[in-house]
Amino acid sequence: MDDFDKKWEEFESSCRSCESCDLCKNRTNVVIYRGSRKAPLMIIGEAPGESEDLEGKPFVGRSGKLLQNLINSFGISEEDYHICNICKCRPPENRRPEPSEIKACKTHLAEQFRLVKPKIILLCGSTAYEGFFNEKPLMGQVRGNFTVRNGYEIMTTYHPAYALRNPKMKVPMMEDFEKVYNRLVELNLIKPSAPINPVN
Repeated sequence: MDDFDKKWEEFESSCRSCESCDLCKNRTNVVIYRGSRKAPLMIIGEAPGESEDLEGKPFVGRSGKLLQNLINSFGISEEDYHICNICKCRPPENRRPEPSEIKACKTHLAEQFRLVKPKIILLCGSTAYEGFFNEKPLMGQVRGNFTVRNGYEIMTTYHPAYALRNPKMKVPMMEDFEKVYNRLVELNLIKPSAPINPVN
């Protein structure tokens, strides 16, 4: 086992044994990530839902399928993305995580950044934005624009669940993903790929 594998194993063990907030009491699984453990693109959502809690992976329900369709539509391979959430345990009834719960999980997220070493971060939804920047966003003002923080290029887009409730938001989400894809290509982080699948 090399040094990275050891650190990753320690990181996962720390997440799975975490009892820093009350969300640990009702979880089925700690939801850590899916995709590659090292990737140029990190996609961050809010918190696990029921499907994610059961499977132990983020974005595997209906909103996850939309997210995956967006990723696939630009030919971004699994080795090039890392998907996670601000919180790693499911809030009751899929409610929005409390600020104290987000704060309790920040140590894990910080370690995740150090290990994955992304260059571009895509925040999905206002909770992810708030958890990252410690301020409430006006989504219409912040989405679709890159900002640089601590060496990361960060963009915010709508959460896929919001786009499922408001189908017209799939268009701006697609536009945001195109910007992210183009930036990945510009920085030579991925190879150009022709779009292969429409977003449904």
